[in-house]
Amino acid sequence: MQFSFNVMKKSAQFLRQHRRQLSGRLRQVLAVAVAVTFAFSPAAQLFAPATVHAKGMPAPVPSPNNSGGDCALYSAHGEIQHVIFLQFDNVHFTRDNPNVPSDLEQMPNLLNFITNNGVLMTNHHTPLKSHTADDIITSLTGVYGDRHGQPIANSFGWFTPPGSKFFDGFAASFQYWTDIVNAATDPSFFMITQDGKNAPAPWVPWTRAGCNVGAASIANMELENVAGDLQSVFGADPAALAAALADVKANRNQAIADFEGIAIHCAAGNAVCSSANHGEPDILSQEPGGYSGFNALYGHKFVAPIISPNGPLTDLDGNTVEDAHGNPGFPGFSGISAAQTLAYVAAMQEHGVPVTYAYISDAHDNHAHDISTAPAACATDPELAFGAANGPGSVCYEAQLAAYNEAFGKFFARLAADGINKNNTLFVITADEGDHYAGGAPFNAGCDGVTVACNYINPATNQSVVGEFDTNLTGLMATEQNITATFDSQFDMVPVFYIAGNPPVGAPLARSFERAAAKLTAVNPLTGNTDNLTEALADPVELKLLHMVTGDPQRTPSFVMFGDPDYFHLTGAPNCNSPCVFQGHGFAWNHGGIDKEVVTTFLGMVGPGVKSNGIHDDVWSDHVDIRPTMLALTGLKDDYPSDGRVLAEELVGFALPVGVRDSGAQFTELARAYKQINAPNGDLARASLVISTRALASGSPGDDSTYINLENDLSAITTQRDALAAQMAALLRNAEFKGQRINENPERDLVHQAQALLNAVEALANTP
Repeated sequence: MQFSFNVMKKSAQFLRQHRRQLSGRLRQVLAVAVAVTFAFSPAAQLFAPATVHAKGMPAPVPSPNNSGGDCALYSAHGEIQHVIFLQFDNVHFTRDNPNVPSDLEQMPNLLNFITNNGVLMTNHHTPLKSHTADDIITSLTGVYGDRHGQPIANSFGWFTPPGSKFFDGFAASFQYWTDIVNAATDPSFFMITQDGKNAPAPWVPWTRAGCNVGAASIANMELENVAGDLQSVFGADPAALAAALADVKANRNQAIADFEGIAIHCAAGNAVCSSANHGEPDILSQEPGGYSGFNALYGHKFVAPIISPNGPLTDLDGNTVEDAHGNPGFPGFSGISAAQTLAYVAAMQEHGVPVTYAYISDAHDNHAHDISTAPAACATDPELAFGAANGPGSVCYEAQLAAYNEAFGKFFARLAADGINKNNTLFVITADEGDHYAGGAPFNAGCDGVTVACNYINPATNQSVVGEFDTNLTGLMATEQNITATFDSQFDMVPVFYIAGNPPVGAPLARSFERAAAKLTAVNPLTGNTDNLTEALADPVELKLLHMVTGDPQRTPSFVMFGDPDYFHLTGAPNCNSPCVFQGHGFAWNHGGIDKEVVTTFLGMVGPGVKSNGIHDDVWSDHVDIRPTMLALTGLKDDYPSDGRVLAEELVGFALPVGVRDSGAQFTELARAYKQINAPNGDLARASLVISTRALASGSPGDDSTYINLENDLSAITTQRDALAAQMAALLRNAEFKGQRINENPERDLVHQAQALLNAVEALANTP
């Protein structure tokens, strides 16, 4: 079936973080094939968003007596005085083993706080790829990876210019906000807009409103590595830069604890970031609307004296915050615990930093070697002898969840004693993504983890069955598919291919790789079954539809292979003289792909203006919706249009922006249709991946007509989707931040067009 927009027919309707910092179902077709006619008209220009500056929106009253001094938040009744954003790494609401309570079930101090006082949205989703850096940055900015620069995470490659020593380069996605990739081979910003500028920083609306903003271990708002970030923030202060570099040379571990992971971005002129406190200029040279006169504190070394003036900062258990080597300071990204992160948040909130963004590490990896305060049970867990991976319900996993639950109890009690509570604070709590557990079942079937720990060590062999299946992708491509041309790949469950020479889309070399990837198989080391390694394929044509092509053309990969979540792919020798597939025990929790358990997570919200909806799965949302909802609740807005929408269904009427409230059902109907055609894990994108996979797997060197036709269809779908989504988004933004009511007739017309487009794409996806 060829996709066409000219005939109207009647219709009936995802280098991982490297785990250590570098360290689907498709909808059933309910309709016959349709095609929609959609024409651009001069009137469509009326929907084009205008550039605006972040500032407080008119509201009845600003927040009184805010501990942040001049912090002016304009919530509907002036109640919100504090904002606390927390993002977990891979904490789950759903169960990974039906007998073992989920992560959130085992943290009742957190779960009950959310469900008794606000809403826990359980139909919440990631962007693609569903990896920590992309997911966090998308949550912070409200835009997908094509507009912030990191859709390929937690590391990415780029094609180098001709004459370079290597045909490609690789870097971690975790870098300070204003860093550039490589001065010689790709001098673009890590955080990059579609037009090649430095992406707008997420703290700006808050600091412009007079609020200090704290960051604890959250992606790219603070220094991520002492190797390159020091120049970015201390470059204008030669003495401070020289001192920091000297610290790195003298004791690198202490320097990491001193400078990485913690920051405060201050409001203009705020004393917290004064030069006397080692404040440095907060330089955002390409920020829309300008950004001058703002300072920041970078690192525990300079933040701790502000937020813990009477002695060393301690975690919620009273332990000095330190790294695994005993150095006082930031404990590190890979294992920062709830007790540590929440201590930073509480101390910041108590000392003039009313807006805080923070990250908490996962509970499913054994962190005995990452932090000195890991539960004692983790150091003696028998599984640690095989690797750091834990299975659901294992000894260390359970101990860490218990510690997290205890930490949240102490955290909420401490805040309440400070007068920081659900009546004056907006709490937003989510996880970057879900996970797929890779490994075997426990040998004591029926274990629940809580009363009986699950045992994953085979008593017959004394070997653990916990762990992903690692592959030598180079060897598999060569031995199974006779692909020996040079390529590089991001190590991941979802390998991203960079073919030497950067062949264009549709070139014979690229096509040979794509067809080969579609056919890859492996013998499962546990079951002995032959598994297909590829679930879906996307080349740059499909990646554009998925919001994964950035403003830096050098980063656009040859193609992406969304893989079986039990497998993790590396490169190696072009043979299988050593096994090309084996079970590793270091990691067992895979993500990055398109599997429901990976791309589905949760979003909790508590505070003034948030409904008490408890556990709620009726509203489909994803990470881009978090930011506009937070800004709408606090009466602020961005300099740029969001890819998300305000989650009006979860807000009390008085807290809704005027335009949203006046629009009523028109807003929610339009917003829901918009999400399903525009989100990377929405219905249209899921169907498009089926089409893309069929296209890339098809054909032969002698006949590639199916591929050509389907690629043209995908390109046409993207053009149509983008035009339609732009109109829908403009109406939504005007209601959310400009007070404009959405009229029924244009709204219904756009919704019908969106449904017709979706029907046509799904029909094409289901056409053999």
